[in-house]
Amino acid sequence: MKIKSIIIYCSISSLFLFSLTSIWKILATLQGLNIDNFNFQTTFFLGFIISFIYLIIGSKINDKIKSFIFAIIFTFIEGYLIQSLPIWYNVGIFLILYFFTSKIKKYNIKYFNEEYSSQLVFFEFLTLFGIVLFSFVILFPFYMMLVTSFKTQIALLVNPLDFSIDFNQDLKDLFKSYFVIFKTYKFGKFILTSSIVSIGTVIITLIFAIPAAYAVARLNFFGKTFLSTSILIIYMFPAIVLVIPLYTVFSQLGLRNSIEGLLIVYTATTLPVAIYMLQGYFKSIPKELEEAAILDRQNWFGIIFKIIIPLSLPAISSVALYVFMIAWNEFLFSLMFLDNPNSFTLSRAIQYLSGDAETPRQYLMAGSVIVTLPVLFYICLF
Repeated sequence: MKIKSIIIYCSISSLFLFSLTSIWKILATLQGLNIDNFNFQTTFFLGFIISFIYLIIGSKINDKIKSFIFAIIFTFIEGYLIQSLPIWYNVGIFLILYFFTSKIKKYNIKYFNEEYSSQLVFFEFLTLFGIVLFSFVILFPFYMMLVTSFKTQIALLVNPLDFSIDFNQDLKDLFKSYFVIFKTYKFGKFILTSSIVSIGTVIITLIFAIPAAYAVARLNFFGKTFLSTSILIIYMFPAIVLVIPLYTVFSQLGLRNSIEGLLIVYTATTLPVAIYMLQGYFKSIPKELEEAAILDRQNWFGIIFKIIIPLSLPAISSVALYVFMIAWNEFLFSLMFLDNPNSFTLSRAIQYLSGDAETPRQYLMAGSVIVTLPVLFYICLF
């Protein structure tokens, strides 16, 4: 039974390694690299041998040293013996092997003496494969968008399917699309408007959501049960249903083409889910801390600012990230309420540019990259 489990493990792990190297080869091919074939037999055999030797060696050698040695050997065979490929390709293969060996280091001979070990290995590698595959599917459009933003109009017309980047050109020519959208299309103004709207929405939402969530979580008042269960009822109605009456009201109040109007709408749409998310976290905070604060003659606002908020920073950060992403990427309300280009947000500006047949595609992609980068930076920050 142990031998069968080990064979299954080595086979599954080598298939996982082949999937990783295949994704990298696809990206390398898009960069204009000529790869003869994917060498399934060679990759599978090497992965099988590496997994098996890892089991035999066990903890006799340091894991980092083993990972480094096997990564060097595989990279030499894959990138030099089979086919001579550039250094950047081999660096990618080396990193893939280092990642692969870091995932198999937890397995040893004793592990496969346990019952259902082969099934556990199968589902673990299936999960890893799913994560890698869907990450590739999600990130590839962004990769294509980024590469296209560095293209020239002539390159796109000659070969639209070429996703390679020519790093031999000057930096001024490489980043020409970004210079153009900032200088000609005034994207700096759109970034400022989106930043004001998004950050303002986060601040206003948190100002109202924190005390409201605390009231729902801790205080007893009439209608508390109904409020806590129906707080998300606004999401039962599609946003398009709310747009027409809001458009009429905002036109009469003079709130169209204004940041204030967007702040009102965005806060109204994000506040319910912010309250819902925070109240669950507030309920997990021990009541004894609040009772001790009451004995120290703290009022409710003192409890919120000195106890609840410091202990709830992870939840508040998550809510702030969610609200920021919604406000930054929102398009429907900005499309309906903003007609003046001077008040456009980034999402509205991208649509405005795409409606012009004369706008080159590389400029649209450069604008799309600018829309995406702040969200990625915000996610990495938190």
